[in-house]
Amino acid sequence: MPVTPAGGADGRVCSVDQSRSLLRIPRRVHPPLTTITWRLALALGIVVLGAVVVWLGRDGYRDSTGRPVGWLTAFYYSTVTLTTIGYGDVVPVSDTARLVNTLVITPLRLSFLLILVGTTLRALTERTRAQWREQKWRHKVRAHALVIGYGTKGRAAVDALLFRGWRPRDVVVVDVDREAVQDANRVGLVGVVGDGTRTAVLDRAEVRKAAQVMVTTGRDDTAVLAVLTVRRMHKRVPITASVKQTENAPLLRDGGADVVITSSEVAGQLVGTAAVNPTVGIVMEDMLSGGLDLRVLERDPAPAEVGLVPQQVREAVMAVVRDGKPVLYDDPGLGVIRSGDQLVVLRSTPPEPPAQVHRRRLRRPRFTGDPGDDQRD
Repeated sequence: MPVTPAGGADGRVCSVDQSRSLLRIPRRVHPPLTTITWRLALALGIVVLGAVVVWLGRDGYRDSTGRPVGWLTAFYYSTVTLTTIGYGDVVPVSDTARLVNTLVITPLRLSFLLILVGTTLRALTERTRAQWREQKWRHKVRAHALVIGYGTKGRAAVDALLFRGWRPRDVVVVDVDREAVQDANRVGLVGVVGDGTRTAVLDRAEVRKAAQVMVTTGRDDTAVLAVLTVRRMHKRVPITASVKQTENAPLLRDGGADVVITSSEVAGQLVGTAAVNPTVGIVMEDMLSGGLDLRVLERDPAPAEVGLVPQQVREAVMAVVRDGKPVLYDDPGLGVIRSGDQLVVLRSTPPEPPAQVHRRRLRRPRFTGDPGDDQRD
């Protein structure tokens, strides 16, 4: 069974060394023009500050032309001094002016030079800063959700997590596609560029600390290998995996997946249902996409609900989880709800304020400009 990288959802070959990984932590990045403008403004501000200092102490300076030191001469002296040109035609002669040059002008000169070489210094220190940020993240990360494969399915899974209250910093994405990981960073997710079927990459993603693992790769063989690797590294973490073909679902379950979703068959059943009963298909599609603001969730029964049959509960009970196994609400052998049961209910949620809905939609990443985007699963 051939295996492709875990993030290659559409079969494309991604330019990354599969034996290595790259952790990307989301951070605010300013556009180059903004950075250049800010640095130029800061450098100009230092020149102006130096000129003001010289002008205030102008009586302590001597111009070789014999003219008194004015604003133009102050700016001239500040410019040639801060840029280390130093023609020597304007010099401090009083003790106060020399002290000011030592304590004020010299630090301003050093600041000016640091701004000029700031790009080089930033490039040299970027790796150190990245390592520090990674160590800080590793120290804090606990009980996060790990998503292997950030194609269409992976993005939908992350959207579902965020919609149900997960914080972006508690979700980690693994994909071999750097652009996909950058998209994850833009919505506040931590991303690891690498093959999610490899132990070293999953170690980088702190799989041993994960509370949930979701395998949403584009190929079934890759999903099987990813599940096997995750289960070998973490014996107890819940694993949810997605496959295209039903015949591959047993392989995932045997490999350690707790829940297996068959995407092709589910989509086919939805299409068939919509063809026969269009209204039912519309409702189901709206439920899956969140259009009706309906949630399917699992909760403990309230004390007043213990001893009732599911039909007597105020919320729509779809199933009861008893001894770890789901039982449909109308199963004759279910009986009444017990204290140790879990209820799977259908709950409507209050509509979000328009500003929140708009903000959440803006944060949802999109593929643009890539002819292979519509093929990612």
